[in-house]
Parts: sequence; structure tokens; C-alpha cells
Amino acid sequence: MIVKTFEIKKNKLDNQKFFLIYGENEGFKKEIINILKKNLSGSINDFDETQIIDNKELFYEKVYNKSLFEKEKILIINRCSEKIYGIIETVLEKKISDTKIILNANTLEKKSKLRALFEKSKELVIIPTYKDTSIALMEIAKKFFYNYKISISQETINLLVNRCNGDRGHLKSELDKILIYVQDKKNISLEEIFKLTNLSENFSIIELVDTSLSKNTKKTSEILNESNYKSEDGILILRTFLQKAKRLLNLYEKHDQNLSFDSLINNHAPPIFWKDKPIIKKQLECWSKSKIKDLIMNINKTEIFIKKNSSISLMLVFNLIYETSNNN
Repeated sequence: MIVKTFEIKKNKLDNQKFFLIYGENEGFKKEIINILKKNLSGSINDFDETQIIDNKELFYEKVYNKSLFEKEKILIINRCSEKIYGIIETVLEKKISDTKIILNANTLEKKSKLRALFEKSKELVIIPTYKDTSIALMEIAKKFFYNYKISISQETINLLVNRCNGDRGHLKSELDKILIYVQDKKNISLEEIFKLTNLSENFSIIELVDTSLSKNTKKTSEILNESNYKSEDGILILRTFLQKAKRLLNLYEKHDQNLSFDSLINNHAPPIFWKDKPIIKKQLECWSKSKIKDLIMNINKTEIFIKKNSSISLMLVFNLIYETSNNN
């Protein structure tokens, strides 16, 4: 059964057990899955297709076995392809009452067996996603800048939208980056947007910060050596560092001896994206509450130094990064 994206909130899908969301618009797929998660009840378990294929029996056990502690469960399988077809076909042969399965797939051709399976059955839900139009992305961007009271020209918004390749996920990543960058500023220029969105040519700043906080010295050095960051990137790197360090501190403040890091991360609000969970767990294992407090203090000191000595901003930031990744 094909369900259009605008029908998701209107349709009652509580009784449906199987969902297939496919297409090239990663940001839109993520939004749809979040809507489904809110509308469906049950504990959520994330998997990758390769995990399922490598251990089918464990997956079947997860699907069929009833839990004494969970009334329902939602299984999300990411990066799906035609390879998952046989496994889903096997699951469909038995009726399941307490499990809902969401498949997150890339682009599927018209001749796809997986796509045909879901399109022809009234019991299965399939939701296609396509690239966002420039008009749709422009509306998202305008609403963002209006809500945060940031002054920006139409020409600058056009540049931002053109660089997002029809994917609202890319746009939202860029908007998050802009929000970190502007901080207390009330405007942003075309030149600043051009420089910020050009950072995709380098390793992601988020990847750099995550690697340093994970104390992976070798990978941190590799990123710094292979990237060509500019002096104006220094403040953005620092503010990304500060944001992630504050999240770690927030997690530590909620931590007690009876709660594992996994439980702490899974219960965090707002929810932590499944891809980030292993990274954050590694970072929690590498730091203590007192050390994170010291790091936040050092980040703030470094930003003050940069404002007084902008000509050496990258050197100051790189020193902080190396010290962080080597800090024992």
C-alpha cells in the first residue's frame, strides 16, 4: 500500500506492522521515521542491514520472541537494499502481533522485488521520498532565520539552498552549523555562508571534534593534516567543541553507579541519533566529570585568546585539539 508523505499524519497506521521508506532524500526519510516512532508504541531497536544478514537467527529470535517486559517493540533496519528481501519474506510467513518493522532503504528501482512486495500488499506500507524542491527548502530556511531572528538576504538563502542538493537533511545540517557560528549575532552575510558551506570540502568539523573527544590521536592528526581549514573556521570548531562537551557534562550529571552508559545515552532527551551513540559512549569512557569541566573552561579561555589574537586562531585551536586527544 503506497502512502504519500503528506498523508502520514492523517492516516491511522497503528495496526500496520511493516513499513518501507525509500528514496534519496535522507533528511525527509529521517523526518518520516521520527513521525512513525511518535505514532507507534513500543521500545525502539536500531539495526543495520549488514547486522541482520550476518546474524539472521538472532534477528528472527528478536522478531518472534515475546518479552515479559515489553508489550510492543519497533525494529528499525537502516541502509536496506534488495538483500533484505528474503528475510522480510520469511518474517511475513508468520503473523507477528507485538513487533513493528521499519525499513529505511536507499533508491529502489521500479523492478525492485522489495518495492513490489510492499506496493502490492494492503497490509504493508510503502512511503517513497523524492528530492525536495528549491521552494520547499527555501521555506524551511526562511522559517529558521525568522524564528531565530537572524537577518539574511534572499541572495544568501538562494546560495544556501542551491548547495543542499534537494535534501532537507543537508539543509538542516547547514542550519545547525550556522546557529553554532552566529551565536549572539543577529545577521549573517553571503560571504560567511559561502565559507561555512564550503567546509564540506574538508573533513567534517563534527568528525574532527568527535575524534578528538574520543582521544583518537592518530585519526585526529590525519584529519588536521589532510584538511585545509581557514582562520575563520576556528570559532566554529571551538563552538562545536563547546556544544559537544556540554552534552557530555549533561550526561555525566545524570549518571549514577546503577545506570550504564548505554541506558544513560538511550534515555537522553532530546534523543541521541543512533549513529552517534557508539561515539558518545566512547567519549564518556574516555572522560570524567571533572575533566570535562576543565575542558569547557579551556575552550572558553581559547575563544577569548582568539578574539584578541585572530591571526593565530587556528594555531590556538589546533593546540587545544591535540591537547584534548592526548589528554589522559
